[in-house]
Amino acid sequence: MPKNITKEKFKTYHSVFDEFTNRTIFKLITEGHFEGLIGPVSMGKEANVFQAKKGNDKVIVKIYRLENADFTNMYNYIKSDPRFMDIKKNRRKVIFAWCQREYRNLLKAREANVKVPTPYTFKNNILVMEFIGNKEAAPKLKDSLPKNPSKFFKDLMSNYKKLYKKAKLIHGDFSQFNVLNHNESPVLIDLSGATSLEDPNCKEYFERDISVITKFFIKLKLNINMDKIIKTIKN
Repeated sequence: MPKNITKEKFKTYHSVFDEFTNRTIFKLITEGHFEGLIGPVSMGKEANVFQAKKGNDKVIVKIYRLENADFTNMYNYIKSDPRFMDIKKNRRKVIFAWCQREYRNLLKAREANVKVPTPYTFKNNILVMEFIGNKEAAPKLKDSLPKNPSKFFKDLMSNYKKLYKKAKLIHGDFSQFNVLNHNESPVLIDLSGATSLEDPNCKEYFERDISVITKFFIKLKLNINMDKIIKTIKN
C-alpha cells in the first residue's frame, strides 16, 4: 500500500474503486507518475478527482467510474466526434475513449495557449494532470466569485476564443462548474466533452456553452450581449 494512504483512507478509496481501477492506480504509481492519493477534490457522477503526491509537488488524478458512469450519455456525445467515429457502444471502451479524449483535448488546448491543466498521462480510465492551486486546489468559479467579474469574463472569453479558433474545439459543457478561479484568473477544466468543430452538433454545443456562461455573469450584474460574444469568438 502506498505510504501516503492510511488504512482508513485506503478503505474509503478502495470502496469507491473497482479492482480493475485499483490495479491501474498501482500501475501508474509503479511507473512513477505519482506516489499516493492524498484526498478527494471532487466526487462527480462520471469521475472522482483526487490530489496525489509526487515528490514535493502534487498532481491531480481523475478517475472515471467504470460502473456508475452514464456511458450511454458519453457514447451519444462521443460518437459524433470525427476523431472517435469508430467507437463501439461498449461500456469500458467508451469510458476509456472518454478519458483519452480529455487527454487529447487538454493537449490541443495547451498548444493553443488556453489556460487548462497540463495533462501528464492517462491509462485506461485514469487521467493524471497538473495540480492547479496554491496549498489547496483552486476553487470552481461557482464557489469563488471573481472580485472583478468584468475582467474575469473578458479573460475567460479570450481563452474560449483560443479554444475555438486555434484548437478548433468546442468545450461542450462550459459553465461555472467547469472553470476554476485560480488567483482571480480563469482556468478551464473538464474537457472530456470537448469536441471538434467538424462535429455536426458543434453549433448547438457552442451556442449552449456561451448561453450558460453569459447567463451566469449577467447575474453578476454584467451587461452582456450573447450574440455579440458569439460573433467576437468566431471572428
